[in-house]
Amino acid sequence: MTGAVRATIASRPRLGIMKFASCDGCQLTILDLEDHLLDLLVRFDLVEFAEASSYRSSGPFDIVLVEGSISTPEQAEEIVRIRRETPLLVTIGACATAGGIQALRNWADHDAYRAAVYAHPEYVESLATSTPISDHVAVDAELRGCPIDPGQLLELLTALTVGRRPQLPDESVCLECKRRGTVCVLVTGNGPCLGPVTHTGCGALCPAYARGCYGCFGPREAANAPSLARWFGRDGRSDADTARLFSGFTAYAPPFRSVIDSLGGPPIASHSGEDA
Repeated sequence: MTGAVRATIASRPRLGIMKFASCDGCQLTILDLEDHLLDLLVRFDLVEFAEASSYRSSGPFDIVLVEGSISTPEQAEEIVRIRRETPLLVTIGACATAGGIQALRNWADHDAYRAAVYAHPEYVESLATSTPISDHVAVDAELRGCPIDPGQLLELLTALTVGRRPQLPDESVCLECKRRGTVCVLVTGNGPCLGPVTHTGCGALCPAYARGCYGCFGPREAANAPSLARWFGRDGRSDADTARLFSGFTAYAPPFRSVIDSLGGPPIASHSGEDA
């Protein structure tokens, strides 16, 4: 967060929380802050949050939190308008930061899916792709996850109120496993795990139950996803099975996307015509 942005934040900044194509899970995480909600309202002027209030505002804002991917022409126009109305835009969740699970359609036949789902697809205006917010406007900060971690959210909001950089470590899930004393899923042979290339934030929840990481928080910086994919292949998995492992909530994030493309695309791409 730059000094110029910090200087624009008022003593009680106007906060907007908005969504595009998503499940609302990240917004519900905000509502689930419970004991911290009153502190949030004391420190921020919450002027737009359709999930929680009928009061609406079109701006201007000091800070905007955005959930969801861009999936329609209307959304593509609206995010540009929102960006003009705020000096600080933060994307929250896998949909906003990586396109979400719905980005799997980016490898498939958009028109075929639309015809299969809607009786009158000609009435439905949607884009052929589901893309992260950063593909359309500049983004000042990101909170990853599906959904986001409440602890990281509180750290971000606290940092904004005091004008410092949020302390959001860029570590792999493996380090969380080490701190928890969790036995490595890969070492024990209990199954594949994306933990070595996935950004921390979940507390290594899945490995704690002897299940491999699904990559909900997306690739960490400088993630060597191709190396992990090759390791999966040496372990006897087919290209299709390995592509499926990366084809989750953050499949369209560039490091994961490149692996999926090199392996022939996600499984959904080879079956879209048949399913439609």
